Amino acid sequence: MIRQIPPLLMAASLLGACDAASPDAGEPDLLPSAAEAPPGAAPGTCWGKAVTPAVIETVTDHVMLQPAEVLEDGTVVKPAAYRTETRQAIVQDRRVTWFETPCAADRTPEFVASLQRALRARGLYRGTITGEMDAPTRAAVRRYQAPEGLDSGVLSLSSARRLGLVAVERPSE
Repeated sequence: MIRQIPPLLMAASLLGACDAASPDAGEPDLLPSAAEAPPGAAPGTCWGKAVTPAVIETVTDHVMLQPAEVLEDGTVVKPAAYRTETRQAIVQDRRVTWFETPCAADRTPEFVASLQRALRARGLYRGTITGEMDAPTRAAVRRYQAPEGLDSGVLSLSSARRLGLVAVERPSE
């Protein structure tokens, strides 16, 4: 005997599987320096990368192939002939921004909970303090970093320092 699974139960299980497979869809994974890092990165450091796509514009031009034939009295014998040309033009080049991030060993649930509390104190995070780097936390991180020119939900090391989550290096004397 074959049992049929109710359609609603099947849909719920499929959606749950998709959600579990990519909890942070839309944000890149953090990159250890051994895998990919900017040139000159110190060994043992961790990096994030924000890629801003190029801005491309469609440009349409009308090119005259033959000028109009006009008599001396101004009568147009033959109108001008034009051809329409359409091309793509890059208005702004693609941009890759590398930024140092706290490494995986430092991103403990306690660290993330402190991050959530720091973002809540600034009015950027409204969720519950879970200690998980979930979508609402990444959105709050993005809102915090955007005014500094970093459009990423991955926490940069400089943002973590400004939030008081990571010790600030002292200048050597």
